[in-house]
Amino acid sequence: MENLTKIAHNVFFTLKDKSPEAQQKLVEACQKYLSGHPGCVFFAAGVLTEELNRPVNDRDFQVALHVIFDSLEAQNAYQVAPRHTTFIEENKDNWETVRVFDSTVG
Repeated sequence: MENLTKIAHNVFFTLKDKSPEAQQKLVEACQKYLSGHPGCVFFAAGVLTEELNRPVNDRDFQVALHVIFDSLEAQNAYQVAPRHTTFIEENKDNWETVRVFDSTVG
């Protein structure tokens, strides 16, 4: 069995202002503040894919963030990193809901 040592941090943002401009602004903020943290082995941020609308698709979000860390320690450090806290402070006013899904992956 594969060693499950990485931490996947997936965040789904439902916005108050759902305009394409607001979505793009949040994606750009994710790229500016949340990419390149120590221990990050994968980073992506983007918007809901409109064409994927099957009954099993959860579509209650506009922007998705996906970060994989090489360890729990790296993920924990990211949570309190100044760039992460600045991201929250600068963007939280437009968040209707934020759902976070963290898991151990290999």
